[in-house]
Amino acid sequence: MKKIALISLGALSMLLGLVFVIIPGPSLIFFIAGLFCLSFYYPKARGYLTLCQKALTKSCAYIDKKLAR
Repeated sequence: MKKIALISLGALSMLLGLVFVIIPGPSLIFFIAGLFCLSFYYPKARGYLTLCQKALTKSCAYIDKKLAR
């Protein structure tokens, strides 16, 4: 039951992320939440989650540097 709930929540979050790519909204947050839910059962999703987290960390550091000037 828990596995089905996590997979469906992850799939729903990923779909919402895709919708928010087309419509302006917080798509990256939904992608990361969906990958987090899916990473419990799919190792490939865990790799993509790590990749997204690294990209988000780099972009936040870049923006902080630009705003500090």
